[in-house]
Amino acid sequence: MPAMAPARRSSVDDSTTRTALLDAAQSLMLDGGYAAVTTRRIAATAGVNSALVYYYFDTMDGLFIALFRRGSERSLERMENALASPKPLWGLWDVLNDQPNSALTMEFIALANHRKAIRAEIAASGRRFRKLQLKMLSSVLDDYGVDAASWPPATVILLLSGISRFLLIEKAFDVEIGHADTVALVERHIRAVEGERPRKPRARKR
Repeated sequence: MPAMAPARRSSVDDSTTRTALLDAAQSLMLDGGYAAVTTRRIAATAGVNSALVYYYFDTMDGLFIALFRRGSERSLERMENALASPKPLWGLWDVLNDQPNSALTMEFIALANHRKAIRAEIAASGRRFRKLQLKMLSSVLDDYGVDAASWPPATVILLLSGISRFLLIEKAFDVEIGHADTVALVERHIRAVEGERPRKPRARKR
């Protein structure tokens, strides 16, 4: 007889447990790929009963979709903040070239080949995300006086995203020939438009 999930105690408990499950799934996915994400491993990593995975997400597809949506919301917030910052091109590049985030995205793309629900979610989210990126970047490039015919905003987005993901794929096979030069080329073009990369604020000493 399957183990029964404990009754919910409060909305705070709900939020904490749900977040712990998603955090555990994300950690497993980054460390071992999507195939490493099982109910037993999620529960062990989160320190909870394995039945809670289905209690909160109904199915594994439900969990993966919730994890993907959480990541998309966070990426969207980062993207909006980056493109609204004093140096939006540097901000955009830093978001797109975030290796852990790119690694998670690549795992979801691989997972989508086996799960139709994940594929549909990624497709819908990708279209929404690209439209917003395009709208915001078009405004940024126009403000800088960049010729849209020479540097179409949609092409700029695809180039930056594609470079980041391809570098990640090659790193997985220990192939890094030309990587530093490619990053330097991208950053040289950004520097020509926007100046030097802004310094990150120093962490406060406790």
